[in-house]
Amino acid sequence: MRRTLLRSAIPAALLALAVSVAARAAGDAKPAGSPQAKAYETLLKAVASGDYEGYKKSMTKAAAEGIDKETKEMGLDPKKAMGMLKEFSPTDLEYTSLNVDGKKATLEATGKVGGEANWGTIELEQEDGQWKVANQSWTNTKK
Repeated sequence: MRRTLLRSAIPAALLALAVSVAARAAGDAKPAGSPQAKAYETLLKAVASGDYEGYKKSMTKAAAEGIDKETKEMGLDPKKAMGMLKEFSPTDLEYTSLNVDGKKATLEATGKVGGEANWGTIELEQEDGQWKVANQSWTNTKK
């Protein structure tokens, strides 16, 4: 009976190892052209075109609600809000890394904001079967 348990434990351990290796490989996915990068590019296109509703649709529901709240608190209409967002959106964007962990992902990038070199972190979540931006932060301090 011990041999039977040992024999069934070995395939289970190998399966766990294979899943672990696959998960690690998924965490080191190539950023450019990935579904997560495409989701972020959708957000940037909405900003560039001034499409407030498209911008919100590219974000998680919670993030979109936060944008609506901030826009109202700042006394901005959607057009003015999109103008501000456009000013602070990165240009010359290059993705440097992507870490995917199930339905969450972190995309690292470099770009220019206001003509100055910046480093960005974009957090994404899978929501309703699509990748959406949950949060993004850009800084001119090199990581």
